[in-house]
Amino acid sequence: MTTIASPDATELQTVTHSYEAAAGAIGLADDLRTVLAQPYREIAAQVPVRMDGGGLRVFTAYRVQHNGALGPFKGGLRYHPQVDLDEVRALAAAMTWKTALTGLPFGGGKGGMTLDCKELSEGERQRATRGAMRGLEKVLGPMRDIMAPDMGTGPQEMAWLMDEYSRLVGHTPAIVTGKPLDLGGTCGRVEATGEGVAIAAREAAREAGLELPGARVAVQGFGNVGSHAADALHRLGCVVVGVSDIEGAVYNPGGLDVGELVRRARAGIAGHDGLDVERITNEELLGVECEVLVPAAVGGVIHAGNADAVRARMVVEGANNPTTPGGDAILNERGVTVVPDILANAGGVIVSYLEWIQNTQNVQWKLAQVQQELEQRMTDAFGVTHARSLHERCTLREAAHRVGLERVAAALRLRGFDIY
Repeated sequence: MTTIASPDATELQTVTHSYEAAAGAIGLADDLRTVLAQPYREIAAQVPVRMDGGGLRVFTAYRVQHNGALGPFKGGLRYHPQVDLDEVRALAAAMTWKTALTGLPFGGGKGGMTLDCKELSEGERQRATRGAMRGLEKVLGPMRDIMAPDMGTGPQEMAWLMDEYSRLVGHTPAIVTGKPLDLGGTCGRVEATGEGVAIAAREAAREAGLELPGARVAVQGFGNVGSHAADALHRLGCVVVGVSDIEGAVYNPGGLDVGELVRRARAGIAGHDGLDVERITNEELLGVECEVLVPAAVGGVIHAGNADAVRARMVVEGANNPTTPGGDAILNERGVTVVPDILANAGGVIVSYLEWIQNTQNVQWKLAQVQQELEQRMTDAFGVTHARSLHERCTLREAAHRVGLERVAAALRLRGFDIY
């Protein structure tokens, strides 16, 4: 059983709610408020793909460039059968605030293609990926818009994208991040988002007076982000009591063998036979007794209909927009600390930035340097957010969006926005 997101708010409504609240709180001028409320550019490209059986299917690829005041647009490319333009708009806007909050010289963008990878062979997936690049390449570039992995994509898709772009304009490794190491990728990129979640949890726990060693953790979504977050939190001394994927969830109040779960992750929950676990639903996982809950799957899983059931002391958002405004209000009323997605899951874009630096300078960093930069940037971003939260007596989510929005607005003014 999978967790069904509540209809009380779509991802676009969730992002818009946070933006409007932040704009009002900082007194953003009406003209800037109007401009930043909508994307700079949106593209939908037709991607015809010849299938292995000889037939033809046409997919749609989207790229939304929300704002580039701070630098080139930056954001992942998502493959999912339910991807639509509204979802990509929401994710692009969130990237704008995320890159600003973490002090990166990037704007916000996002891409998506409406397809189900499980239905395609590797050859079909490669042809679809290359077709998406051909459809979008006119608005992409290492100093214009840089894509990265997201749900349904990974290093292999980034390799195909880089190769297709290089065929069109010449060798350009900085056109995408999240590539395989042998093609200019960086060590530490695959695990970066999950590692960043753990750093954010550690910092939030310290401020909340919560001892992480021995703290119980539940991770909803055991893909790339969730599995690496679980592993990193386990190394900090946490006891991982529950994890889930699309097939369901497993639970053991005494703690799960995280190393074994990570090794079996590719097989899904069905591959957990033989482990000392209790099988529960994804919905039940959100309500298990724990100190830290990490929603790391899809958007809208914590909402007005189930937030009362969350029994964690702290929610650290590994996924994008996992908590709707209705769910967020209930958690806040109950005194649950929520570390927002634009802060908690920023590790991925931080290390993407480090990969981009290496590509543009034609150098290769050691893992220790990448980890040091990730640690510093995550702790700095948390520190700024927490200080703002204390000063203005607001939530971490409200503080994070206020910081990000102020930085983007300041960049627009410095660029001469008033001439328009």
